[in-house]
Amino acid sequence: MSGTQIKVSAVNKVFQTADKEVVALKDINLEIPQGQFVCLLGPSGCGKSTLLNAVAGFSLPSSGSITTDGKLVQKPGPDRGMVFQEYALFPWMTVEENIAFGLEIKGSGKAEIQQKVGALLGMLGLSDFRRRFPKDLSGGMRQRVAIARVLALDSPIMLMDEPFGALDALTRRNLQDELLRIWSELKKTIIFVTHSIEEAIYLADRIVVMTYRPGTVKRDIMVELPRLRDPSAAEFNALKRELGQLVMEEQQRHHNDEIKMAAVD
Repeated sequence: MSGTQIKVSAVNKVFQTADKEVVALKDINLEIPQGQFVCLLGPSGCGKSTLLNAVAGFSLPSSGSITTDGKLVQKPGPDRGMVFQEYALFPWMTVEENIAFGLEIKGSGKAEIQQKVGALLGMLGLSDFRRRFPKDLSGGMRQRVAIARVLALDSPIMLMDEPFGALDALTRRNLQDELLRIWSELKKTIIFVTHSIEEAIYLADRIVVMTYRPGTVKRDIMVELPRLRDPSAAEFNALKRELGQLVMEEQQRHHNDEIKMAAVD
């Protein structure tokens, strides 16, 4: 890992509702070096996805700044590829057409598109499904296509918003291992949003635990465990207990806030 690739400086995000302002993010500061795998962890409502969308350029901060390779993020760009939980595939396109779509928009030549799509089909075990439509694929296979489509653009940064959250446990673990293999080979910088403590420990170099609204950085933890990580190992479970306590504190704070609001109503 080398150099700061993503820098989040004093970022705040406020949403205006019909009757009040909601502070979603408050004074977020992060520096992420090239090639690091970072998981954002925390309870629902802590601003994980809001922060990810700000890095993607989909929703700009109310104040503060985000830069990638020293350039201010003001809109989505080709340096940042996004993978969503909902797959976001075009249902009328085949697997290979979905993967090729971004390259065609980019204006890549036919030979380059064929070469890249063929390589990604092989890398992600999709070669036998290249002419299938999304409706004919399992959830895990659809997510492989979604990842391949982002990889086709060769973005140095991958932003992933709970991409495995809707999958069964076995498919989820298989795709986690697949993602780690791709990350190791291609040296991407990854920011990965998850609710799962075990998933965060299994995947990440670094886990950023966020507080319940307003979202701030509660703890920033480097994961020193060797890969591939064994979820049954004592060190793994010690970290799982530590992170579980941190997240539970925020969930309890959320619960207490709901009780107070109900009492006022």
